Amino acid sequence: MENKIRCAWCEKDDLYRDYHDNEWGNPVYDDDKLFEFLVLETFQAGLSWYTILKKRDNFRNAFDHFDYKKVAQYGDKEVEKLMQDAGIIRNGLKIKATISNAVAFMEVQKEFGSFSKYIWGFTGGKPIDNNIQKMSDIKATTPLSDEISKDLKKRGFKFVGSTVVYAHMQATGMVNDHVSACWKRN
Repeated sequence: MENKIRCAWCEKDDLYRDYHDNEWGNPVYDDDKLFEFLVLETFQAGLSWYTILKKRDNFRNAFDHFDYKKVAQYGDKEVEKLMQDAGIIRNGLKIKATISNAVAFMEVQKEFGSFSKYIWGFTGGKPIDNNIQKMSDIKATTPLSDEISKDLKKRGFKFVGSTVVYAHMQATGMVNDHVSACWKRN
């Protein structure tokens, strides 16, 4: 795969290339995986995705393998333990947001049958192809990410501003933002 043309952002190292080649932009319809990305994007707010990606396994272990049912039950003891975990981003607001997001996530599941049905409902169940020609064409937010962000906040989600939501949409394949020359484009 070393001779393949990729989106320029992922050429930093093998960790980034592997993420790009095997995950980024692949449509995700599984609630467990959607929650994982929601947690990671929450912690990414204000930081680089690379920082989060390097700590992904630590986050997985710290947050019970992203089991939202367990995370929703976290109390002060678990928050304190997470605040002491040097392997993750020790931000109390983001930790508490992750817990409340797990609760809100399950409320959405009750209402829609799954979080996937809810979130993919914004795109008609299919990825939006943005026909990106060059990296500078990629936006940080869109009117759709604004709309989803507003709806998530209305439902009690935290740290889900439009930029975080758009990054989530890219990561989970709700939008195809691979540049035209990238081997993953089609």
